[in-house]
Amino acid sequence: MQAFKIPESVLVVIHTPQLEVLLIERADQPGFWQSVTGSRETADEPLARTARREVMEETGIAAASAQWRDWALTNAYEIYPTWRHRYAPGVTHNTEHVFGLCLPHPCAVTLNPREHVAWQWLPYRVAADLCFSPSNAEAILLLSRFAA
Repeated sequence: MQAFKIPESVLVVIHTPQLEVLLIERADQPGFWQSVTGSRETADEPLARTARREVMEETGIAAASAQWRDWALTNAYEIYPTWRHRYAPGVTHNTEHVFGLCLPHPCAVTLNPREHVAWQWLPYRVAADLCFSPSNAEAILLLSRFAA
């Protein structure tokens, strides 16, 4: 039996107080830069746990609770056809919950090479311009409001 992804995910904007943002490049789509994203493993997994798990899996970063912030933003978007096979038949939309993770300064990260192949820290406006996902770019552009 195939286990389908749950169409509810997190987007984690990892940033510094100076509004530098970490972006990671997808292994399956060269040139697609993004923040950390990932789906719930179970329907009852708390979203904050999903966010922490995905950040650890994708970057190796383990952060203290005080560094996390639920932005209370939700995006609903159509799943790209390229990735629809990961979801149950007929599922075409995903609900994404946005979190912020503020680190004191840029740091090196440890990527999962099956998922991402490169990383970089950029000023937030430059990072937003580089994101392939419109909801990711919009979240990064809101950083100045949420980081204050």
